[in-house]
Amino acid sequence: MSGTKWWVWVLASVLVISSATGCKRTVRGPGAAGRPGPGDAVTPWDPDQIGLEGWDSPERPFDLEGRIIQELQGQFDSVYFGFDRYAVDASERPKVERVAIFLRDHADVGVIVDGHTDERGSAEYNLALGERRALAVRQYLTTLGIDGSRIQTRSFGEERPAAPGTGESVWSLNRRAEFSFYR
Repeated sequence: MSGTKWWVWVLASVLVISSATGCKRTVRGPGAAGRPGPGDAVTPWDPDQIGLEGWDSPERPFDLEGRIIQELQGQFDSVYFGFDRYAVDASERPKVERVAIFLRDHADVGVIVDGHTDERGSAEYNLALGERRALAVRQYLTTLGIDGSRIQTRSFGEERPAAPGTGESVWSLNRRAEFSFYR
């Protein structure tokens, strides 16, 4: 094997191993309890790769905590996902559409989409999957006409289960995206 081909093979191997094991990425924010802080591993998946506008906006969801509209907490149903899935199923789309209608009627309100997973998988994998779920809901909201600058995302992975315990009946409740609204 020539020297050039050998280096190409090594580089390709490193890239494959890196994508399989995940890469660390830092998150901006104060690192409050229960949320990732600077230097924490978040995801091996880069949302910039799919062109989500506003991802690097200066106002991240971590900066919005004091502006959450408490009266709206729990007013919109969680969006549930299949095992190891992050696409919004057709059966779950009406829940996202209801949020879009609300946002269209309330132009001064923004939304934070929180992605969650069940307990299976590594913490890093679950943070990445939770982020993918939140971003999938965000993407669907933008296709429904909601400006992406009004939609923030974050992932909690397995850290905030909706239901404690094990087994499919519990795990299915924990694989979800939830909505918080802010002004």
